[in-house]
Amino acid sequence: MSAVALLGGLGTTTRIWTAQLEATSDALAFDLPGHGAEPPAGDAVTIAAIGASLLDRLPERFSFCGVSMGGMVGMWIAANAPDRVERLVVACTGAKLGRREDYDARAALVRSEGVGVVVEAARDRWFTPSFRESPEARIVLDELATMSPEGYAACCEAVGAADLRDDLPRIPVPVLAIFGDEDTVTPPAVRDELASGIHDVRAVRIAGAAHLACVEQPEAFTAAVLDHLRRAA
Repeated sequence: MSAVALLGGLGTTTRIWTAQLEATSDALAFDLPGHGAEPPAGDAVTIAAIGASLLDRLPERFSFCGVSMGGMVGMWIAANAPDRVERLVVACTGAKLGRREDYDARAALVRSEGVGVVVEAARDRWFTPSFRESPEARIVLDELATMSPEGYAACCEAVGAADLRDDLPRIPVPVLAIFGDEDTVTPPAVRDELASGIHDVRAVRIAGAAHLACVEQPEAFTAAVLDHLRRAA
């Protein structure tokens, strides 16, 4: 199995990959610009710019697993550098997520009032009601509350501006699409776009999970990812 790059979603850090990093020694976890240990981008933040930057930092051949915004970056990489990618996992994501004006409004709010203003809404999107007060959820949400407002806002705008639907048919590698069965960020229409747009894709639903399925159901999530990646052998 080749090295696997892990990239999380808007407002998260490499902390969400704890279980997956423990499960394989071949994993490399990265932060989005202005998230965790990653400094803010010097130029405009876009899905393409993040993907191009990661390509400069990754081995010649690798597999990729991305959650939410990270999954969008993975789609861009697989469509634009298919010779570099062995297998792709896109989790809790879509080729187009939500409305640009909503993301722009959230970015403006965070720049004005700080990231703390979006923590409660993130709690509701990221986790099911029974998991929201768990220690694991609190760690992820506490990291969000202390995140750089500009780092969050810039990536928020990048998600809103992203539309990868035309890239999907250009993805030639085997793709696993993972969805939490209670994820409101990826309604059926978003999931169907991935299923119909990518040539070689299979979908897995994770029971008892919302948007951050890798945190809420780490064993089921990790098993699905490793099964997909090991098929390459």
